[in-house]
Amino acid sequence: MLRITELKLPLDHVESMIKTAIIARLGIAEQDFIAYKVFRLGHDARKRNAIELVYTLDVEVKNEAEILARYQNDPHISVTPDTTYQFVTHAPVQLKQRPIVIGTGPCGLFAGLILAQMGFCPIILERGKEVRERTKDTFGLWRQSKFNPESNVQFGEGGAGTFSDGKLYTQIKDPHHYGRKVLTEFVKAGAPAEILYVSKPHIGTFKLVTMVEQIRATIESLGGEIRFQSRVDELIIDNGQVAGVILANGETIESNYVVLAVGHSARDTFKMLYERGVYIEAKPFSIGFRIEHPQSLIDVCRFGKQAGHPLLGAADYKLVHHCKNGRSVYSFCMCPGGTVVAATSEEGHVVTNGMSQYSRNERNANSALVVGITPDDYPEHPLAGIDLQRRLEAHAFVLGGSNYQAPAQRVGDFLTHQSSTKLGSVQPSYTPNVHLTDLSSALPDYAIEALREALPAFDKKIKGFAMDDAILTAVETRTSSPIRIKRNDGYQSINTRGLYPAGEGAGYAGGILSAAVDGIKVAEAVALAMVENVGADLSAQRE
Repeated sequence: MLRITELKLPLDHVESMIKTAIIARLGIAEQDFIAYKVFRLGHDARKRNAIELVYTLDVEVKNEAEILARYQNDPHISVTPDTTYQFVTHAPVQLKQRPIVIGTGPCGLFAGLILAQMGFCPIILERGKEVRERTKDTFGLWRQSKFNPESNVQFGEGGAGTFSDGKLYTQIKDPHHYGRKVLTEFVKAGAPAEILYVSKPHIGTFKLVTMVEQIRATIESLGGEIRFQSRVDELIIDNGQVAGVILANGETIESNYVVLAVGHSARDTFKMLYERGVYIEAKPFSIGFRIEHPQSLIDVCRFGKQAGHPLLGAADYKLVHHCKNGRSVYSFCMCPGGTVVAATSEEGHVVTNGMSQYSRNERNANSALVVGITPDDYPEHPLAGIDLQRRLEAHAFVLGGSNYQAPAQRVGDFLTHQSSTKLGSVQPSYTPNVHLTDLSSALPDYAIEALREALPAFDKKIKGFAMDDAILTAVETRTSSPIRIKRNDGYQSINTRGLYPAGEGAGYAGGILSAAVDGIKVAEAVALAMVENVGADLSAQRE
């Protein structure tokens, strides 16, 4: 088949126009056309009054070789690549060990799934609860201010991505099409088939819950084992080699192969690893606020008269501003038609995040508005970024009234250095509630200065972005992991053999899809290492 990219058609075109456009693009006769299927569908809204749909199509035609030769220098016409996932190996019958996977976020789930599909029967350990029980605990905080430190937005089956917008797109390079494997498994687990072709697929929390359960069932049916409420408190290391783990209940599980997929909020685990001598280094991350606007404002600014068109859905945005003080401010994790949610994983802290359902039909748009920081801002030791996060989150708890309400401020008051005392037209979505205050002390001075400069700059790009009644809610600190557990080309820790740091928590991913892809890569590395070691053992026995 041939792949055609960047084929543009009017927003309200009819289906027959696609075939006509293909024939014209390839310069072929109608009888030489056989069939097509949509591989990717997006839109180009740079001209609000002339929005176009943008297709990537896989086309079956007669005389394919002739057409390819004619368009050999055209970057938008090529052979359709094979995106079918191929397993790198399968478990040998002589296998004596089982790999351990710590964490059931996207990375841990896909590491476990791939290992199970290859026959390695992984043991997957999760400190939190299974996803439906976890959902009850999470809603307990949102509705009743009841917080469970082991079962919340950050901890539990599905990971932090379960309570998010469910975005399934990434900018990572993916020459082996691992992302396609992830999306295919999601569809098998109950996701809408459209995620295989829309340019910015998303799922939303409620759909993710059932999908996570189905992936768990698949892993278990293949011989994998998932244990909930099984926090790993100790990593057993013998002469630089992982030998197993010790759980909070005192149980020891032996294995020379441990995948660490704990997410970016497992601070006690990071501390344990650091104390055990596993190499960890500080890395950049970002801090800031959540900002909320009416979704209708964003729709009109992005889509003009086409706002509300069913093919376009709720509009998103992506903004960046480089400030005079050397900082960069950017939008992050934009949630169209979503809500701001409580996302702490520690008592006495307030953390915000964004979430959308599949429909994206809530009245507000929200995103993180964050300032980039580097280890130069917290130079004491590799875990100093965690200390900074904790200080900001604890201060936000106090600013909000010490009851898990979040401190909030109208943008107009923030820009004029005034404490907010009443809401305007934008009603905050954060639950259990917000406490209006002055956010000038919620972040370091350099971050506040940068945000005050960036907001008017963003207003020039999206008219109304700095509207007086828009709401800032503090504090956003979990944009990414503040540490990296450095690994070698074999995906193992550079100083601890058999430990495979993976996903967001280890500093190698940023979002559901990239974390899942990293889980696949690490699973392959573990499988190949296990097979190689079995072969070496057999050779030694024969000798």
